[in-house]
Amino acid sequence: MKSPFYTAEHDAFRDVMRRFVEKEIAPFAHEWDEAGEFPRGLYRKAAEIGLLGLGFPEEYGGIAADQFMKIVASQELARAGAGGVSASLMSHTIGSPPIARAARAEVKARVLPQVLSGEKISALAITEPGGGSDVAGLRTRAQRDGDHYVVTGEKTFITSGMRADYLTVAVRTGGEGAGGVSLLLIEGDTPGLSRTRLKKMGWWASDTATLHFDECPVPAENLIGEEGQGFKIIMQNFNSERMGMAAGCTAFARVCLDEAIAYAKERKTFGKPLAQHQVIRHKIVDMAQKVAASQAMLEMLAWRLEQGESPVAEICMMKNQATQTMAFCASEAVQIFGGAGFMRGIKAERIYREVKVNAIGGGTEEIMKDLASRQMGL
Repeated sequence: MKSPFYTAEHDAFRDVMRRFVEKEIAPFAHEWDEAGEFPRGLYRKAAEIGLLGLGFPEEYGGIAADQFMKIVASQELARAGAGGVSASLMSHTIGSPPIARAARAEVKARVLPQVLSGEKISALAITEPGGGSDVAGLRTRAQRDGDHYVVTGEKTFITSGMRADYLTVAVRTGGEGAGGVSLLLIEGDTPGLSRTRLKKMGWWASDTATLHFDECPVPAENLIGEEGQGFKIIMQNFNSERMGMAAGCTAFARVCLDEAIAYAKERKTFGKPLAQHQVIRHKIVDMAQKVAASQAMLEMLAWRLEQGESPVAEICMMKNQATQTMAFCASEAVQIFGGAGFMRGIKAERIYREVKVNAIGGGTEEIMKDLASRQMGL
């Protein structure tokens, strides 16, 4: 559908992204899902078309990009119906912004060009075995010892956790609560760091890990921002992450809609195509209605962000709107496919398995409601 928010530049990038996904991802999505990983060379290919650099400073290899360019990137990636590939390929969009925003100049110059060129992989490590979105309650400890910090603790459910060369890690450098939280850049070959691969319901092609820090020495220069300022940086990061997830989830819902329409036109039951049965037509219209509503809300929020607003409550609600739309459309698409929808290999089946990770990651649906209500003064 036409939208007033996209320019010729956005459309040109959409064409580049579409060709990239059709050539480099879609033909291999099922194979990579079954293998539990995708080739590391995909990062370099993504960097070559400018995907990895979107929104990062040009001096480090980034490319200026507004909210709508980022929506284009997320939604074109989703066309492959491979959430695991999207999650790990783009893990730097949550791992590297704190570096770009608050790390020392020499750290930025050393790390960001490697990540944005696809040479190195960046990941974010916040969640711990004892708590998810309760960032203020994290337990991983970083004790200052001369020109180093000594880090002890664990992080879990870390996207790109097994392969990441650079880990942006939330640690406790001070007392209890948000004021004691800091961010450290920990390199993947740091002594004392070990990793355990995790098996998941969905996102099979994305490596996910638990990280174990056993008295890891980390140079003090790798502190991101000031001590005790990590919580604020993390919260800024969450808003961007949630917008990206909302864009992707809305697009995954549209993939389910498109797949369902194509199948309903082709598949015949009781002497006529599925699409000629009223109950199927109604399902498809319900799907289309929810996708259109979610896309409209997403684009209006993106416009408000471009105007300098910070609509935190609406971003929280947007994430829920998008994940609920994805859940509805994935379920209805599998239902329309019938037995074929239960078989591995089609996009709708993969997306159906990936619904819950989106409703949990970046803040659960319940937390989004609570944050939104607080922003509304309730």
